[in-house]
Amino acid sequence: MDFGYVIAGFIVGWLVGLTGVGGGSLMTPILLLFFNVKAAVAVGTDLLYASITKSVGILAHGKLGNIDWGIVGRLAVGSVPAAALTTVYLHHVGTASESVVHGIKFWLGIALLLTSVSVLFRHELMRLNKNEHLVPHQYVPAATVTLGLVLGFLVTLTSVGAGALGVTALLILYPKISVNKIVGSDVAHAVPLTLVAGLGHASLGTVNYTLLGTLLIGSVPGIWIGSHMTTKFSEQWVRNLLALILVYVGQKLAFPQLPQILGLAVLLSIALFKHWLDKRLAGHK
Repeated sequence: MDFGYVIAGFIVGWLVGLTGVGGGSLMTPILLLFFNVKAAVAVGTDLLYASITKSVGILAHGKLGNIDWGIVGRLAVGSVPAAALTTVYLHHVGTASESVVHGIKFWLGIALLLTSVSVLFRHELMRLNKNEHLVPHQYVPAATVTLGLVLGFLVTLTSVGAGALGVTALLILYPKISVNKIVGSDVAHAVPLTLVAGLGHASLGTVNYTLLGTLLIGSVPGIWIGSHMTTKFSEQWVRNLLALILVYVGQKLAFPQLPQILGLAVLLSIALFKHWLDKRLAGHK
């Protein structure tokens, strides 16, 4: 057993329990950048890892009545076929091909950038949406299916998107539904999506079951400890710091040709803009 993987699982589990930020946006980059796991194997293993850990969440949210099955169904109409088609595409071109490896890293970087923005500016988007209703009501069902299509593609290719990104998009589409029900519906949808995508990767031979078990050994206690430490930390500050790290990692994966100083400049600009926006909104309360 490689205890480095156990420690990685624990850290990711702890952060997920503390902040609620999806494990895929953390685990896949760690496996790629720190452990040099092959891109497709990192994605495939993380997908089954996510389906197992999120299955616990669906039971908890179901008991609390925090699942809107209509939303889950509309998302699945788009995401499940998209996941299946993406798997067929990966099977056709081969997961070891240079184009697929490059594509996984690029889209993983894009997914991380979108996730970081959704984490950093979720409250601001929610506030704007309540005043403006960004998506007219008659287009919401079609937009939900389209969201499912996007998530199906992103999650199958990168394992990222079913968490923070999905929740933020649903909050924009359904501003009158409680946050708890949005989160519960997103978790309920993530289980079949990650399972279908994970089984698709298993059929491609891109799941490392030994690695999967090792990660779970660390992550299960990590999630439990992190969820019981939310009162000990400023959760919002941890989320913001984590999101800024995802900005940096995302741009390194998606645009590795950019100079490092430019990436740091983008990171600093986003942090300053976030600080300015928070102060401005606080002054209008």
